[in-house]
Amino acid sequence: MRLLILGTGGMANAHARNFSAIEGVSIVGGVDVVPERLAAFCAEHGIERSFTSVEEALAWGEFDAVANVTPDRIHHPTTMLAIAAGKHVFCEKPLATDATLAMEMTEAIEASGKVGMVNFTYRNSPALQKGRQMVLDGAVGAVRHVEASHLQSWLVGNAWGDWKSESKWLWRLSKKHGSNGALGDIGIHIVDFTSYGSGLDVAHVFGRLKTFDKAPGNRIGEYDLDANDSFTMNVDFSTGAIGTIQATRTAAGQLDQLRLRVYGEKGSIEIVYDTGKSSLRACIGEDVNTATWRDVEFEPVETNYQRFVAAVRDGKTQEPSFRRAATIQKVLDAAMRSNETHRDEAIA
Repeated sequence: MRLLILGTGGMANAHARNFSAIEGVSIVGGVDVVPERLAAFCAEHGIERSFTSVEEALAWGEFDAVANVTPDRIHHPTTMLAIAAGKHVFCEKPLATDATLAMEMTEAIEASGKVGMVNFTYRNSPALQKGRQMVLDGAVGAVRHVEASHLQSWLVGNAWGDWKSESKWLWRLSKKHGSNGALGDIGIHIVDFTSYGSGLDVAHVFGRLKTFDKAPGNRIGEYDLDANDSFTMNVDFSTGAIGTIQATRTAAGQLDQLRLRVYGEKGSIEIVYDTGKSSLRACIGEDVNTATWRDVEFEPVETNYQRFVAAVRDGKTQEPSFRRAATIQKVLDAAMRSNETHRDEAIA
């Protein structure tokens, strides 16, 4: 499979490393509007061809698939061009900045017959995959209650760098630079983690978003710091179960932790992904009577990168698909509406 990497910022390096490690995959080109960044990226990863626009790359066309690692607001126009040119697409999350655009992309890729998948990176957690299977197999019985959180701390620490001076962080705080804040950045991950891990679909949302004062006038240079930093959601699932989902960039002591607890009529499970390490615990069977939690073993799983390559070779899309990403985006859109209306919002 011949792959073009579109966008050569920080996350593109993960794409290059992971795809290059898969037998039979060759990265044949890179695209970026910043020439020096593009040149450095192609040199680092041994990529021969470079292009300063997606149109230029598509005119050349000697590739089978695109890894779209452009900024969020650029996903829609560039992906639509790639689909029109008959290319498979592996897109970074979020698929688009709103559900309408995400659904347009979904319908286009499905009509084309090409593979379209989205990089929900935490699907790579073996604990999530094992925990989900336990729920689907009935280990906890009918799910009654769910609680989930995604906690980061880069607004209160410098472990990942200085957000006040680095554009790769500042754009995530600015609406005019295409950010939907913590909701759009890590919210999409924890909503997918929650829904996928519990095997449930969100039906209604009551959401609250919060933007904190972070600089004089909430502005640094060209960046208005107006995107949300934290959110909470009360959710109803289509089965009648209820739950809470929250995320923040202000959780001192947490670099990147996702936690999901699924409480059922016969027991509970806890799935944790914490800065690259996964764990899974369960309180099921007779252990329910003594409130005893036990570690559950799990096996390694394929990554999204591996699943995408397999899907292209088989000609059949695997999950997480464009349609899945569009469905999750509907939940985020409903949370934003709820924050404005102060009402419960149904998932359209």
